[in-house]
Amino acid sequence: MNENFGSYIRQVRKHAEISQRELARRLKISAPYLNDLEQSKRKAPNNNVLKLLKQELNLDEEKLNDLAGLSKCSLPPDILKYLYNNDTALSLVRVISNLNLQKNKILGLKKMITSENYKAIIIAAGLGSRLGDLTKDIPKCMLKLNGKSILKHQLEAYETNGITDVSVIRGYNKDKINIQNIKYYENNEYMNNNILNSLFYAENELNGNVIVSYSDIIFSPKIVERLLQSTADISIVVDIDWRGRYVDRKDHPIDQAENVIFDANHSVVDIGKIMTSSNDVHGEFIGMMKFTKKGANIFKRHFNRTKQLFWDKPFQKSKTFQNAYITDILKDMVDLGVPIHSVIIERGWHEIDTIEDYNNVLTRLGKEEYA
Repeated sequence: MNENFGSYIRQVRKHAEISQRELARRLKISAPYLNDLEQSKRKAPNNNVLKLLKQELNLDEEKLNDLAGLSKCSLPPDILKYLYNNDTALSLVRVISNLNLQKNKILGLKKMITSENYKAIIIAAGLGSRLGDLTKDIPKCMLKLNGKSILKHQLEAYETNGITDVSVIRGYNKDKINIQNIKYYENNEYMNNNILNSLFYAENELNGNVIVSYSDIIFSPKIVERLLQSTADISIVVDIDWRGRYVDRKDHPIDQAENVIFDANHSVVDIGKIMTSSNDVHGEFIGMMKFTKKGANIFKRHFNRTKQLFWDKPFQKSKTFQNAYITDILKDMVDLGVPIHSVIIERGWHEIDTIEDYNNVLTRLGKEEYA
C-alpha cells in the first residue's frame, strides 16, 4: 500500500464518516490547512496536532509517526521524543555514528537485543492427515523442502532476526521432532483437541514478548522483521495478496481460507472462515501472531474464560471448544472489543496443508524461495 501522511489521514477520516470541516474543528486548525495536509501540500503538523489526530481518528500511533517522519524528511516524532528523553539511547546512537558501524554490525546489535527480549512458540502437535502417506511416519513440520524440514525453515527465519529461544509443542510422532537447543512441550491429547488448546500446553511460555506460529508454514525472515516492528499488544500477520494462491488449488479451496477483515487503521473487524465482499478491506491470516507481555496476559485471560464457559459446547465456528481454532478465540475477542492489529504483508510465505500444496511449494521454491 503506497500511502503517505496525507492520504492516510484522508482515508481514515472518510472511513470514520467525519467531514473535513468537523475534523478541523476538533483539531483546532482551519479546514483549508487540513485539506492541504490531506493533499500533501504541507508537511505533517506539530506534535500537538498529531496527538489530537491520533485521539480523534483512533490512529495507529506507530504508522502515524512513521508517515509524519517521512513527510518532514526527519525521524518519526516518537523516535525523536524517545531519544530526547533517553540520554543513554542517544549516546548509543552517537557511538554507532562515531564508529561508523557498517550495516552488518548494526544488524548484529539488533539481533542481540531481540534475542534477549523475544521468543517463539511453534504449534506442531497435529496429525497432518491431509498430507496422506507423506506424514505416515513423521509430523508434517519435518517434511523436507529443498533439503530442509519445514521446521528448519522456520527456525532459520527466526534466527535471522535474533530469535533463538524457541519452544515446540509436539504430539503426533513426537520423537521424530528432535532438533537440539529447542524446548519441547507435549500434547498427548492431540487426537482430541485442536490448535488453540494445543498452544496452551506451552502456556508457561506465553509471557513477555512472544511470537506464535503454525508449524505447516514457511516464511521469509522479512515477515518476522515486519511483525517485530509492531508495537500493538496483539498483532496478527495478514497477507493482502492471497487470492492467487487458491487458483487451481482443489484440495484446499478458497472458502477454507482464514480471512481477516480490517479497517483503515488495520484493526481487525472480523476473522475466520468468513465470506468477504469486494467492498471489504481484507486478507488471509497466515498463522503467525505476536504478543507483548500485556497482550499475552489478555490472551490467556480470554482463553481461560472461554474454556470455562464453552468446554464440551459449541464455540464460535467450532463444534466444541476442544476443537476450536485460534481464529475462533480471536473472533471472540474482537467481538468483545479487544484491539487486534493486522500487520500487512504481500506474499512471502507458503502453507503446506495437502499433498497438492507440498508439490506446488516444491515447484515454487525452485523458482523463487518465497514467491
